[in-house]
Order: sequence, then C-alpha cells, then structure tokens
Amino acid sequence: MIPVRRLSGEEIMINPHLIELIESTPDTVISFTNGRKIMVQDSVDSIVAKIIEYRKLIGDRNFTDYDGVS
Repeated sequence: MIPVRRLSGEEIMINPHLIELIESTPDTVISFTNGRKIMVQDSVDSIVAKIIEYRKLIGDRNFTDYDGVS
C-alpha cells in the first residue's frame, strides 16, 4: 500500500497494483481497475515514485527506475 492525500488533506493508503491510470487534469486523478476514481493532492511523478519504491520494497524485479513524466 502507498500513501496519498485526498484534496481534503486526508491521508489514505491505496493498493498500487489496482491502479490503471494516473492523470493530471490539472488535479491528479487515479483510476483503478474496478472503475473507481479518486482525486488527490499528490503529483503524478510523486505517485509513480512511491509505486517504484513500494515495488522495490516487495522485491518486484521487473520494475525499473523512473525518469519522470514529460
């Protein structure tokens, strides 16, 4: 699980394995594989960095470092 902040400032934990899409619209919207969407304060880059760190922590050897979103 990785932490993100809702627009209200509330910190919640989400399962990064269920993320289908992350958009900047300009608010960051996370879409999940179950169709649910949430808007968060975190940037796309910070969420991706958290996912990479999480996957490194659990030993996902198929994940490489991330250079940022253009």
